[in-house]
Amino acid sequence: MPDPLFPPGGRGLAIFLNAGDPAGRLADLALTLDTHGVDVLELAVPFPDSPTDGPVIRRSADRALAAGTTLDTVLAELAALTPRLRHLRIVLLADWSHSLRRRDPAATARAVRDAGARALLVHALPPRVRPAWQDALRAEALPQVTTCYPASAPEVLADAARGARGAYVYLVAHYGRSGTTPATGHRALAGTVAALHAAAPGTPVAVGFGVRAAADLDAVAASGADAAIVGSAAVARLEHARDHGLDPVTELDAFLTDLRPARPPHPDPPGGRTTTGTTGSTRTTSTTGTTRSTPGTTGTTTLTTPTGTATGATTREEQPAC
Repeated sequence: MPDPLFPPGGRGLAIFLNAGDPAGRLADLALTLDTHGVDVLELAVPFPDSPTDGPVIRRSADRALAAGTTLDTVLAELAALTPRLRHLRIVLLADWSHSLRRRDPAATARAVRDAGARALLVHALPPRVRPAWQDALRAEALPQVTTCYPASAPEVLADAARGARGAYVYLVAHYGRSGTTPATGHRALAGTVAALHAAAPGTPVAVGFGVRAAADLDAVAASGADAAIVGSAAVARLEHARDHGLDPVTELDAFLTDLRPARPPHPDPPGGRTTTGTTGSTRTTSTTGTTRSTPGTTGTTTLTTPTGTATGATTREEQPAC
């Protein structure tokens, strides 16, 4: 069994992004997450017209699709990226109808695993094809991320927990669109989290929807969950960079610093690590966690998310085990 995706202690962190938005910057963004000690990048292969995503993530998916992002392009990028990561693990999210419908389950599971992804979340997987995909994932030793809701029946919660061994259960904080906050707060999820832990001891529970700031991470941890998933808030920050001509890597770095201000970045090897983006700018991260940008970048800028921008995590009602 591989190492768990989240550390013990209830302070794990996953960030959701759409692959291909911004185009050509996945490696730079992922290495920034790695430097900050983020545990999981939940990387979506973009697909159109998601019924439960808010406007921020839907705009992001549309931009990525317009740039030509497909499952094949994402797997190629992952194969080059994952050997460079020291802490961050990639969980791939793919829509069944848009990306997987015409693909062989066994061959696809093998390709996802070989590209370096640690788990797969299949969005909108129809019940009639679930057994074939679940069998393929097990045969290729590729864990599955499952989802459920606080209102899910006890047997559904148990199935979700047991089906996520080796990965995690995505507990959606409430019904609705991504970028919205649960009315009762994340601490109120404690009973559901306990039920999931009881059904499958050792399988992490990650909470998403409405997680946008340090206080939300505290509330998720207070529920007993193992990790928080931040989606729309991170995607909105990248959109802000795009709209204002700022460097997306610098903006993501500032966002993560604000999100976990008391947590030191994941240490780099002696001398730091240098990454070069597609714009030609070079960014060096030192072992102290400070960031220096050479000419051609915008420098380190701390900005708050624009007022009125939807923030939170992303998931979909049609995911397995909901």
